[in-house]
Amino acid sequence: MSRTSSEPEPYEAGDGAVTDAAFSALLEDSAEDLYEQAPCGYVSTLMDGTLAKANATLLGWLGLRREDVVGRMRFSDLLTVGGRIYHETHFAPLLRMKGELNGIALELKGVDGVRMPVLVSAVVKYGSEGEPLLIRATLADARDRRAYEEELLRARQAAEAARREAEADRARLQDALVVLQRSLLPATLPAVPGLESASYYHTASPDRLGGDFYDLFPIGDGQWGFFLGDVCGKGPQAAAVTSLTRYTLRAAALHDPDPVAALATLNTVLHERYSGSDPRYCTAVFGTLRPDPETGEVAVRVASGGHPPALVLRADRSTEYLETPGGLLIGILPDPPLASAATTLAPGDTLLLHTDGLTEARTAPGGQGSERYGDDALREFVATAPDTSPSSLVGALTGLLEGFGEGLDDDTALLALGAPAMERPV
Repeated sequence: MSRTSSEPEPYEAGDGAVTDAAFSALLEDSAEDLYEQAPCGYVSTLMDGTLAKANATLLGWLGLRREDVVGRMRFSDLLTVGGRIYHETHFAPLLRMKGELNGIALELKGVDGVRMPVLVSAVVKYGSEGEPLLIRATLADARDRRAYEEELLRARQAAEAARREAEADRARLQDALVVLQRSLLPATLPAVPGLESASYYHTASPDRLGGDFYDLFPIGDGQWGFFLGDVCGKGPQAAAVTSLTRYTLRAAALHDPDPVAALATLNTVLHERYSGSDPRYCTAVFGTLRPDPETGEVAVRVASGGHPPALVLRADRSTEYLETPGGLLIGILPDPPLASAATTLAPGDTLLLHTDGLTEARTAPGGQGSERYGDDALREFVATAPDTSPSSLVGALTGLLEGFGEGLDDDTALLALGAPAMERPV
């Protein structure tokens, strides 16, 4: 049905009457009623704290009668033991000194022993000559706020407990990873007559197993085998490939010490085992060496599969890369081309093998940018090392790696093998 023009809009005619009635009802409340039934507690005390006035709201919270409170109790008597101490040592002195306090957290204690948190604001009323006469205070119910704070505290404590547990779990994991990582590397390099050796391993992250590996071991008949390489990937899968690679190369060298034959055997093993949906491969340098006790020289033969070439540092500080052209990643093809190279280390010469974490480290401040250290920079650094011995060279390179900071984001292995320098006659 449509409304005629003479009909008022809803609430239009009676709005003024309803509003006037509502205001009239409010005005019927006396000031005393508003004071007594206020949603907060009101209290007035003498300067010594004796209660002179308290509203019904406060008395209801406490479960006390007015005649038991006014003139008989002090404000501090309404508080818990802790609140009473705080009132006497902090609240009351500050109020006398400043004349006003706002939002101070205290606890009331009712006749039934139940505690009630409140926020107290108080002001001192002064006489005409500035003398303090009494204290007026309002007490706001803080139970909801206390519950919220306690909930936040519980959440924070739970989060802190979870954080500590996560840190403990991470520490246990890191300890386990350290043990596993050590099992994939020689604890110490063996002492080889007529040869000096040194090694270093940098782990990019304590939370991940690295894939770099190296070893030095006897083959027999005065000959020694060595290798250094880098498995694709990180974590347990890479560790499994690393373990398989190490033991395969050691076993292959005992059967046939030729470096090309050893890498070919490793390639066959990896290709057959990981040729499915999860291919695994590695780069590696494998070599043999034979020290000559009469001349002090060390004969070296190496083969490489996709790995950075070994770097030779001569006693006269000249350097050269021992190139093995054509070598491909181990495990990719069923029959990859592999090449070998040979050199002789004279007394004072050192052969350096490294993984690509060294030459691919970022050199910009903070490890930012794309500029890599590179082979040429490594060659220049090696040529200016304090000493050409393996231990000195590895020590200098260790300092270089530490200097990269965040720019060194990959695992790095170093293996240096050298012919001891001849002692000069006195």
